[in-house]
Amino acid sequence: MEPHFIPGNNIAIKVPAHEYDDTVVFYRDILGFEPTSTDSPDDLESTTFHFGDKLLWIDKVAGISQAEIWLEVITDDVDKAAEYLHDRHCIRRDEIEPLPDGFKGFWISSPANIIHLINKEASK
Repeated sequence: MEPHFIPGNNIAIKVPAHEYDDTVVFYRDILGFEPTSTDSPDDLESTTFHFGDKLLWIDKVAGISQAEIWLEVITDDVDKAAEYLHDRHCIRRDEIEPLPDGFKGFWISSPANIIHLINKEASK
């Protein structure tokens, strides 16, 4: 039986450090998106906004030259999903960003180099 996949709660825009403040202003002040009170990990400067039923994370990342979009995908069985995606030649990208100890999930890249967090439960 194949694993089941559904969209997660999070969309992340990884933004170069020099564009971070203007990007936050764009979503907050120009588009009028409502910031949330979601805490970001201690090692990550980010701002989150309500984005329909999703959270839009604007993450400040040193050392990148252009913005990237990262998506969260939920599965009913992480181990089965890992095997399924491996068998279909999907590229694991676990080096891209450390996940917390005990976190049940992993990173992959789509053929278009969009990063996806494959995860058991929707992150908040």
